[in-house]
Amino acid sequence: MTEDKLAETLTVLDRLIAFNTVSANPNLALIEYVESYLRDRGFSLHRIPDQTGQKAGLYARIGPAGDGLLLSAHTDVVPVEGQRWSRDPFRLAREGGRLYGRGTTDMKGFLASILSLADRASKTDLKQPLKLSISYDEEVGCLGIARMIGALRDVLGTPCAAIVGEPTEMAVAIGHKGKIGLRAVAHGEAGHSSLAPKFVNALYVASDFMARLRGLQDWYAENGAHDSDYEVSHTTFHVGRMEGGTALNIVPDRADMQFEFRYLAGDDPDAILRRINEFAGDRIEIEQTIAYPGLQTSATAKVTRMACRLAATDKVTKVAFGTEAGFFDGSGIPTVVCGPGSMEGQGHKPDEFVTVGQMVACNAMMSRILTALTNGGSPMA
Repeated sequence: MTEDKLAETLTVLDRLIAFNTVSANPNLALIEYVESYLRDRGFSLHRIPDQTGQKAGLYARIGPAGDGLLLSAHTDVVPVEGQRWSRDPFRLAREGGRLYGRGTTDMKGFLASILSLADRASKTDLKQPLKLSISYDEEVGCLGIARMIGALRDVLGTPCAAIVGEPTEMAVAIGHKGKIGLRAVAHGEAGHSSLAPKFVNALYVASDFMARLRGLQDWYAENGAHDSDYEVSHTTFHVGRMEGGTALNIVPDRADMQFEFRYLAGDDPDAILRRINEFAGDRIEIEQTIAYPGLQTSATAKVTRMACRLAATDKVTKVAFGTEAGFFDGSGIPTVVCGPGSMEGQGHKPDEFVTVGQMVACNAMMSRILTALTNGGSPMA
């Protein structure tokens, strides 16, 4: 597909970027726009609201009964506060070969391409159905799809495969690590700092716990599973925040720590959690805050070969960031990740952009998907 065929996609992308769907905000205005767009084109729709009623995910399909193909995107974006943008982040701006705006790469560019495909699919005699999953709260731990996934089979049936359109520069990603996020609360004893040795300092308790986490990191780097396809080849541990205390002259009686581990398929996350709880001790409470599974698809799997054919690429990779792909794969749907833009180069950064060339390549993949759904056979064939 040449650039002059991008008009519909860019019109949709302009609308999508204008919705400020930072994860802390509602996404219902965007969902209503997408619902209207798809309803006008004959899609059947199933909205799945969150517990607050301020956000929702969407399943949609068009075409005859059958397995078909699932395309997946999320609606939320990361914040812009504290970043130095040279333009309005919620207004699409084209400059040369770049399309600027929050979410152009991660991942409203792919969503716009999906909707452009939906328009063309509505005017075509499909032999296999096109199925869509549009979620929320991906950026804060894949919370939306975790709440949506249980309804997928009843609403959409089981597609033959799924493509999650996170930015891979249109390479086919077949793996990423799983992640578990945790919160540790360390308890101490308040007292006057002049008598500090008489009391238990909660910050010391937390820092000792952090040191044990660093030791666990060293153990897994030396003894855990390794996969050289990743830039960091082993399971990783990371402390992102720690805070505690009220004043310099008061021994703190509480400290809060937020930490995570990202694990390879070869390392058992339950075993890691057991080890963490074992050395936490009596003064530390641990709760899990987020979790999503990793993805481990074979480079020779049918879904990988299908995605390479559809994306017109022979580049297969694994990515450092997490996605919703593990939820689909865990539901028995062969899954890969493939979408426009560079997460390393543009994801979560100020003046985020996707190149026109990447959008042209993504739209070309959508055209091949449409051909596959109209030829009468399985897209996996």
